[in-house]
Amino acid sequence: MLFTLLSFLLFAGALYGVAHYVWIVPQQKAARALQSRLRGVRSNGGGPRERSAADLIQRESRGSFAALGDLFSKLAILGRLQAMINQGNLKYRAADVAGICVAIAVVTYLFLLLFVPIPALRLVLALLFGSLPVAWIVRQRNARMKKFEDQLPDAIDLFTRTMRAGHNIHSGLETIAEETSDPIRMEFRKVTEELALGSAIEAALHKLGDRVPIIDLKFFITGLILQRQTGANMVAVLENLATLIRERLNMAGKLKAHTASQRFSAGLLCALPFVVGIGFWFVKPDYLRLLWTDPLGIKFFTYGIISEIVGILVIRHISKVKV
Repeated sequence: MLFTLLSFLLFAGALYGVAHYVWIVPQQKAARALQSRLRGVRSNGGGPRERSAADLIQRESRGSFAALGDLFSKLAILGRLQAMINQGNLKYRAADVAGICVAIAVVTYLFLLLFVPIPALRLVLALLFGSLPVAWIVRQRNARMKKFEDQLPDAIDLFTRTMRAGHNIHSGLETIAEETSDPIRMEFRKVTEELALGSAIEAALHKLGDRVPIIDLKFFITGLILQRQTGANMVAVLENLATLIRERLNMAGKLKAHTASQRFSAGLLCALPFVVGIGFWFVKPDYLRLLWTDPLGIKFFTYGIISEIVGILVIRHISKVKV
């Protein structure tokens, strides 16, 4: 009993340390930065501080796990992770997230050494818990992209009405940045700010496409660039694009509704081994103890874990339909 309590306290302390590093440390850094800026303002008599031209350059913080980031950057992992973080409008650094994932995986594996005698199961559970921060980031990113895609047809209609009224492309982009809601308003405000600072419209639109990798938005950006370069009338093309996006979204909704039973069956098949295992544990636990007490049972249990993971990935790939 004492050994179990000490193990729980060790695991809880490790999780508290991770949470402290994720939430409290960044807040303390921001508070210290604000205090230093306020001290600088007071030292100058409350007036504006002198700024050089270098202050206009955007700088990216390396994060607390910069050394780990330099290691992972060679594998091109952190680049994709940072892109997903930016697309989800999150304030984390990819190196920090990678460090937290590694720390959670290691702590989970060490904690499971006390209770789980099967190495494969310990490794799978450690990787599963270690990937939770990345899974949360992916979920936030997908939700934001979905919301942007749903609002895009209305934004295109607003832009075409502005163009029909005789305004130019800059005015149309400013209208979208002012009259729409987030996340479209936030992204198009970045475009108008870049244009106000002297950036070329083609470069600003390409950056928008990089921040929001949606194929319909890329069509919109391509139409604007062609209209600017060739002088053609793209109002009708953009109106057809808005109609096409709405029809595609409606088709995706209908497809999701028609395949609801199939997706439920796929989820049931994926969860069936876990449900059966829990049922046998309560009804006849001696059947399950052989899986981690007998050497042959350990081999079969390891094979079952690997087969379950492969099966879940295959079913997920089959049931995921893109329109």
